[in-house]
Amino acid sequence: MPGGHSHTHGHTAPEASGTVAVSTLARVALTLFLVLVGAGTLFGLVRFWPGTAETPDRVSTTDFAAPGVTFPIAEVRQVLPVCEGSDAGTGAGSAAGQGGEAVDGDPTCGAITVQLQQPTATSGDVRPVVSVSVPPAISTSGLREGDTVTLLRTPAQDSQPETYSFLQVQRGAPLSLMLALFLVVVAVVARWRGVLALVGLVFGGLVVVKFMLPALLEGQSGLLVALIGSSAIMFVVLYLAHGLSVRTSTALAGTLFGVAITAGLGLLAVDMGRLSGVADDEGATLASFVTTMSPRDLLTCAIIVAGLGVLNDVTITQSSAVWELRAAAPSMGRRDLFQSGMRIGRDHIASTIYTIVFAYAGAALPVLLLLFLYERPVLDMLQTESLSEEIVRTLASAVGLVLAVPVTTAIAVLTVGAARTAAHPPETQGDGYRTSHPSRYSGEQERGHTASDLARAPNGHPAPSTRAEARSRMSSS
Repeated sequence: MPGGHSHTHGHTAPEASGTVAVSTLARVALTLFLVLVGAGTLFGLVRFWPGTAETPDRVSTTDFAAPGVTFPIAEVRQVLPVCEGSDAGTGAGSAAGQGGEAVDGDPTCGAITVQLQQPTATSGDVRPVVSVSVPPAISTSGLREGDTVTLLRTPAQDSQPETYSFLQVQRGAPLSLMLALFLVVVAVVARWRGVLALVGLVFGGLVVVKFMLPALLEGQSGLLVALIGSSAIMFVVLYLAHGLSVRTSTALAGTLFGVAITAGLGLLAVDMGRLSGVADDEGATLASFVTTMSPRDLLTCAIIVAGLGVLNDVTITQSSAVWELRAAAPSMGRRDLFQSGMRIGRDHIASTIYTIVFAYAGAALPVLLLLFLYERPVLDMLQTESLSEEIVRTLASAVGLVLAVPVTTAIAVLTVGAARTAAHPPETQGDGYRTSHPSRYSGEQERGHTASDLARAPNGHPAPSTRAEARSRMSSS
């Protein structure tokens, strides 16, 4: 390394960038660990990869919709005001005919008039125009003429004609716009590294959709599915976004440690808290449809996956911090290097804890508000199934995050080379030529010249410290 001398000959090797030496022993140990984890991940993917035929057949047997029911797309022609007595702002009950059913005759409130984009089997070439009731919140959400909605069409049965009801608003256009804005901003600001991070994000989504969800539906262990899927995601995402280097490998090792801690705490908390994994209507519906999957396994998997992003952020920051500290201070000892890295890590922990807590609080805000209206004691509120799940998810991720910081920092400190002693500056003569032989002023060179010495000796020599030295210089000149 320029300007320094290594005392670990044969034990360190320069990093690819050439700025930080890396301990050979630590590199071998780190590589061996990651190779073993990677091999285990590949084995797990092959071993637990879901079948291609069983899952679709199993899902198709659920009674999501009755036979013959379709979901046509329609364009809004008119939005009627909310019916009297149905105040969405205060949560009052809906007026008659506002539950989403079809509306007979010519409604004057609480409904929307829409025209189907395609003719139905009974309408010939004509696109039907129908009126359907909508909840008050939909009427006051800004829905206007020209928007598109999805309806639920029930075919005619016996003497009953076909009916329509409101299902949801089509939001593809605004969501696509937000996605495009996100992609452009990331590509412009983060450039090539941001693009690679997006590619890694796509890969992570594929792992979740193609492996984790089908494996859970097949009844595989939620803990194993989460560990295998998370490991696969982290291997690809980290190396793709940050490059194949020892620095990235250090962050990956710390991330895997944090994932393991989060998994262990999540599993323990779910068992000790007697959490069922069914905290809302969606969970109850899923549990009734998919009897092969344990809701508690799904909850455990969700706890592990929820902390991946922020855990990756912290570990890569710690690894980079230690690398930059070593490059800036090659003579710093490992203890001081660890302490400096931890000072950075503590600041990052504090800000990240806020991020985790407020993110989950925002997601659970409707539940918090509803429980607040019940005027129940705070401790009782926190023990409800829905809030307990959020608390466990938050605390397990937070503990894994906090412990990953010192572990990642320690791995990075052990991985970078040992401290290097700064080289002694050579003695110079008045004309600027360097001398290679030892001089009687070597003690002054080791101490280094002060600013006052240089000010008193503009010709390059330090000021004489004794009268004899001054006379010697005068006689030699």
